[in-house]
Amino acid sequence: MSKTQKTLKKFEKRLASNVTKGFGSFFRTIGLFFVKAFKLLDSKLTIMVVPHSQSKVVNFQTNVFALIMGALLFVGILASFFYYNHRSISANSEISNLKELNKETLASLDELRDENTNLFQAAKRFQTSLSQSLSLLGISQVENNSNSSISNGDLSSLFSSTEIANGTAREIADVKELTSYLEGAVEPIEQIGKMLKTQQNLFTEIPSINPVKNPHVHISMAFGPNIHPINGNWYIHKGIDFSTWHAGDPVMSTASGQVVTAGYDNSFGNYVIVKHNHGIYTRYAHLNSIRVKKGQLVDQGEIIGTIGNTGISTGPHLHYEVHIGSDVVDPAKYININMNK
Repeated sequence: MSKTQKTLKKFEKRLASNVTKGFGSFFRTIGLFFVKAFKLLDSKLTIMVVPHSQSKVVNFQTNVFALIMGALLFVGILASFFYYNHRSISANSEISNLKELNKETLASLDELRDENTNLFQAAKRFQTSLSQSLSLLGISQVENNSNSSISNGDLSSLFSSTEIANGTAREIADVKELTSYLEGAVEPIEQIGKMLKTQQNLFTEIPSINPVKNPHVHISMAFGPNIHPINGNWYIHKGIDFSTWHAGDPVMSTASGQVVTAGYDNSFGNYVIVKHNHGIYTRYAHLNSIRVKKGQLVDQGEIIGTIGNTGISTGPHLHYEVHIGSDVVDPAKYININMNK
């Protein structure tokens, strides 16, 4: 064996010996610590209770370990008391808040029930009005055959249901019944809308509006027998004269149609004739200016000229006529105007 190998062998032996001694010293130290701690905890203590009276002195023996455990137990009990006392206070506060919230909820529920009652009253009035309107228009209300529907298209079962159910269930049942009724009322209302749209289209084809839109407009001469303002003789006035006391105010077409004449006449001055559906014609005479031309399509309410004093006239005004076929009719029958002079 070489010299180097011998040196390594000696080093390994010394290292192993030192490690063994180190572990042994460590475990001996630990053992001595636990022995001393056990002896300390097992130390005997005598506690004496000396009363102020002549009673016998009370004493009892214990050790350090029991005393420490008793102290820890006391601290644990005291800490638990404060913890649960704090939790109890928090729980009471939360319960108080929940009670207040419950009161507010009940108040809101009462208000909701009041509004629910008002809603049903309004629904009943609506049902009565709708039924009358549908009857006048010849429209039958569609019956809803669902279980929650209202029989015969009215609200009879809706209002009788309040006698069967109570509380919140009653409100829910009523709202369901009302929803079902309103769903059934949609189709008749749509039919009314279509009918009104048809009527509206019809009204635009009939001279049903005032040709002069001015808050100061008045009728200076009505339709029928009148004294001629120039020669003073009685004659049949074939239209209505509208006046605003000055020229230049716009004149509108009283119905949709097509301009068939836009020109000048010695008697009527500047005038326009519009042809409408159903064989109706309207004439607008004594205009100051003409805003349309022959063949032009005009809508109801569209401006076709302005009030003037052209032709045989004693002052600025619009002479307005309505013809059905070959007959001249009173324009007041078609428009809602004040017939006072």
